[in-house]
Amino acid sequence: MIYLLLIFNILLLVLGQTLWKIGMAEVHFQLTIKGIFNMIFNPYIFSGLVTYFVATIVWLYVLSKSKLSMVYPMQSLCYVLAAFVGMYVFKETIPMTRWFGIGLIILGAFFVAMK
Repeated sequence: MIYLLLIFNILLLVLGQTLWKIGMAEVHFQLTIKGIFNMIFNPYIFSGLVTYFVATIVWLYVLSKSKLSMVYPMQSLCYVLAAFVGMYVFKETIPMTRWFGIGLIILGAFFVAMK
């Protein structure tokens, strides 16, 4: 059950980042009260904030039931999923060195998940 919630949390975090990236492409960000207000109330940015709020609730539950030394390193799988989102959604090019790093993250998560 905890692993399913952890996967759900990872999906929520990556979804939130994806929504923020889409939203920031639409916003001309200015570091003013009006600029911050406009940014926060962009539908994508706001949806990302709500998504992160839900992810935080899920994360707090996971923390209450698991060892931090096990679940927190598993969160690094967000980076793996985000790379695929970058490649498929945002048409980013992922260099071989980054794929190597992503492979190390997956390997590390595998070892952390072992009991």
